[in-house]
Amino acid sequence: MRMLCSSTLIGEFLIIGFAGLVAMKNEDLTQATVWTVSGVAMLLCLLLCGFVTRPGGVQLGWVLQIALFVSGLVVPMMFILGAAFGGLWWASVHYGRKIDEAKARWAALAEAEGEPQPG
Repeated sequence: MRMLCSSTLIGEFLIIGFAGLVAMKNEDLTQATVWTVSGVAMLLCLLLCGFVTRPGGVQLGWVLQIALFVSGLVVPMMFILGAAFGGLWWASVHYGRKIDEAKARWAALAEAEGEPQPG
């Protein structure tokens, strides 16, 4: 799960940076505001890559997905990208857990048969 979720979060990191560049053209926002909000969201993406498998990591990822979608109020294209990344986040969590379960079953089967484990 960690690899899939981290890949999604790195993609979001890039998208948030590009959205910050677009949001700078909004005359109602200062550059400091745009980069503070974008910077915090980008930092959260990077930190979540390491914490996604810990308790509350997936839930914090969902909060980030909602914030990404709501950022469409400032940059309308983010409604579409937020929905797309929300779907990717769901798929990463859902299929990542299935992959982890399959790996655990495979390891248990190999151990029962007495085969040495790699690494």
